[in-house]
Amino acid sequence: MSTYNKNLKWRYATKLFDATKKISDEAIGLLKEAIQLSASSYGLQPYKVLIISDPKVKEQLKEAAFGQPQLVDSSHVVVFANVSDLNAKHIASYIANIRKTRGLQNEQLEGFSNLMNSVVDGLSQDAREVWAAKQTYIALGNLLSAAADLKIDSCPMEGFDAAKVAQVLNLKELNLTPSVIAALGYRSAQDPTQHYQKVRKPEEELFITI
Repeated sequence: MSTYNKNLKWRYATKLFDATKKISDEAIGLLKEAIQLSASSYGLQPYKVLIISDPKVKEQLKEAAFGQPQLVDSSHVVVFANVSDLNAKHIASYIANIRKTRGLQNEQLEGFSNLMNSVVDGLSQDAREVWAAKQTYIALGNLLSAAADLKIDSCPMEGFDAAKVAQVLNLKELNLTPSVIAALGYRSAQDPTQHYQKVRKPEEELFITI
């Protein structure tokens, strides 16, 4: 854990990436696994994760993100996109996955299925999308921490035109809405931000122990 926290202290929101350095396929595989293992409400994972290295697509994403250079200089861009219209079909697919993975019968999962459907049905369309989008941030946090543990630099990004990103990646056709982006790669020696001292609230201000 001491090494893990040390690596978290090492990471920062990288502003300038070294465009000549690329993340290995093996490391990308480990990061994908970390995202896959992320927690989510009920374990439903109401989102998709797009991992982009195509220079042309990255250039289009840069335009949709108001010209931020991280989108083209980074090795990979990760776009988290939540399900736009979460419904009973998504829950049924999840239940089928549980049944297959754990070797259970339908009747053993009926109560859990009914619970999730009841919760989702009780939310407005807007509330469903907000709830689904929140789940992507849990996965994002896992990605940033896993990247730091591998000494891979990252920059989480919310500054983008969601409609334009959706258009570039054809997300509307997939019933997806982009919620948050992470650029991944290796810091440039010219990025002055890497030398800034990390600023966080002191423990006595951040924590309440009861």
